[in-house]
Amino acid sequence: MERLGGEPKWKRRKMLMDDSLRQARIDLAAALRLAARFALNEGICNHFSYAPPERPGCFLVNPFGLHWSQMTASDLLLVDNDGKVLEGERELETTAFCIHSRIHMRHPRAACVLHTHMPYATTLTSLEDTPLEPISQNALRYYNDVAYDQSYNGLAGDVEEGDRMAAAMGGKRVLFLANHGVVVVGDNIPKAFEDLYYLERACQLQVLAHSTGRPLKRVTDNIAATTFTKPEAAQHYAEAHFEALKRLLDAEDASYLN
Repeated sequence: MERLGGEPKWKRRKMLMDDSLRQARIDLAAALRLAARFALNEGICNHFSYAPPERPGCFLVNPFGLHWSQMTASDLLLVDNDGKVLEGERELETTAFCIHSRIHMRHPRAACVLHTHMPYATTLTSLEDTPLEPISQNALRYYNDVAYDQSYNGLAGDVEEGDRMAAAMGGKRVLFLANHGVVVVGDNIPKAFEDLYYLERACQLQVLAHSTGRPLKRVTDNIAATTFTKPEAAQHYAEAHFEALKRLLDAEDASYLN
């Protein structure tokens, strides 16, 4: 039998898969705690999920009833695309399943799906004809990469509503949900969290700019289109940012690791 590192290859492969899933749990729990730290969450609502490549057809998601500021790696549920809880003791919230399962299924690139009602972004979704404008450097991160769902159909209590949202997202990495909130997707947790963080900052600046009553100073299409064009640089910054933020958690309360 072939061996790798003193273990049979099949056993070593399983250990690597287990380690990878464990790290995904840690990172998603950290993202939830950090979102609470920056007031991106709302009560015990909203959801973060991650589809680990080693478990096809499944995703990790935060359970119902637990505040994000207390989330731990072991609290997260592992569920399949039919809504069966494979790992975890807590309740799977209906809207979390209906939204996240359908986005993961329709968009394989969306390994990480973050849904929040964060205040400044949700403010923009609550206004008529108010897209994210290219008026700040932060906003340029999302130039031509925001989709807008203009229909609010109430709570997402069935998978058909999740399918509709997933279709509205198309190939974009940000979806503004009218009168509701936002969805941000990425191929990994650090990048998706980076996008969520800076999206709220960009929306905050736009809301403040609107509050002055003065005309918005928009960046030209040419400059906007060429400012953020290197995905490898974006990933490097996102990883460095996320690791720095996790060090803050480690210094103050590392219980998210549990």
